[in-house]
Amino acid sequence: MKNKGRRLFGTDGIRGLANHDPMTPEISLKLGKSLTYILKQNKKPSYKPTIVIGKDTRLSGYIFEQALSSGIASMGGDVLLVGPLPTPAIAFITVSMRADAGIVISASHNPYEDNGIKIFDRYGYKLPDEKEMEIEDLIWDGDGRLLKSSPEEIGKAFRIDDAPGRYVVFAKNSFPNNMTLEGIKIVLDCANGAAYKVAPIIFRELGADVITIGVDPNGKNINTNCGSLNPELLREKVLESGADLGIALDGDADRVIFCDDKGEIVDGDKIIAICAQEMIEKGTLKGNAVITTLMSNMGLEKYIVDQGLDFIRTQVGDRYVVEEMRARGANLGGEQSGHIIFLDHTTTGDGTLAALQVLGIMKSKEKTLSELSKIIDLYPQVLINVRVKNKKDMSEIPELEKQIKLNEERLNGKGRINIRYSGTEPISRVMVEGEDDALINEIASEIADTIEKELGA
Repeated sequence: MKNKGRRLFGTDGIRGLANHDPMTPEISLKLGKSLTYILKQNKKPSYKPTIVIGKDTRLSGYIFEQALSSGIASMGGDVLLVGPLPTPAIAFITVSMRADAGIVISASHNPYEDNGIKIFDRYGYKLPDEKEMEIEDLIWDGDGRLLKSSPEEIGKAFRIDDAPGRYVVFAKNSFPNNMTLEGIKIVLDCANGAAYKVAPIIFRELGADVITIGVDPNGKNINTNCGSLNPELLREKVLESGADLGIALDGDADRVIFCDDKGEIVDGDKIIAICAQEMIEKGTLKGNAVITTLMSNMGLEKYIVDQGLDFIRTQVGDRYVVEEMRARGANLGGEQSGHIIFLDHTTTGDGTLAALQVLGIMKSKEKTLSELSKIIDLYPQVLINVRVKNKKDMSEIPELEKQIKLNEERLNGKGRINIRYSGTEPISRVMVEGEDDALINEIASEIADTIEKELGA
């Protein structure tokens, strides 16, 4: 299976159409073997690594759960199966169980036809690029090293039935223990995904009146007309029910988008600003910095800089945000898409935990989310996705380079252009931001047309 010219891992693990390359049981088997092989290095020959495996509600999850387990056990590792649980729950349980690694089977916000695999280390952090490449090299070229264990060394798989309860307690412990959510009505959209059981329990046990949508997964309806990418139903239910706010998670519940009491969508940038202000006031913000990505709005940047803090952008992907947070000793970071990271509580994006932080601020300040979200004015921003045949280096497209330079001059320092390839889909994302709504729409359309002409599928 040698293929040095491709890369399995994208911005958030491996992802693709289920049962098609690279998301096949054959590659999953080799991934399980490769990870176990690496975890056994520099250990005693008899060492048995323990690996947690969780998943979301996609039908194809069964395929990869079994293939990964088989690969791990064949190399002498033990598997802890926790079933459908949010991605951050797998990170937490990996650390709590003192496991050597955690694997999440999920394609996050993608449709059910896709699936993916992402890996946490024993400390609950996503693997860095170099470790992913080490695994990939073994998958393609490691047949000689991935020998089967002898019959007496084969590993086992155990089901951890109380894993959901462990995560419920963990998440609730992030909420101020002198508060409850009594008197707050929430519309909660679980995207028919990984949080469909645990998230409603968490908010209800804290005292909230919870109206649920997206809690009836059938293996094929994850993220379908629901969840953080599709908040229309959430908005409708908030206005219809007179709820205080709506909370929309994505398929693996590591991101969250809100709808305020007036029906306005509140994205990750506004949530970061709200939480930053609270942490500044309490003196709990660390590292004198807030870490975001290239996609975050200039309105957030202006607010953070005005507070005397450093505003640091990383490439897109919450693991890159976390890496920079750890390097700078910061404890708040996130993405516009709703990955919010509170390193004082957890090691990765957690939509439910982020929602609890926002609810805590609402309670302590006695303000609605619509009042809190006035903290920043967002610059107009346009995002156009263009499907591409191949991910050619943008610098090798002269017409595109010329067009970007020309349009940057038109923005005259009052806006920005960001073009990147999705790390999980065959898509080029064109983002243009600025003060003039008409201008940025025109620029984005021109650039998208050029990309479609040069690289369109």
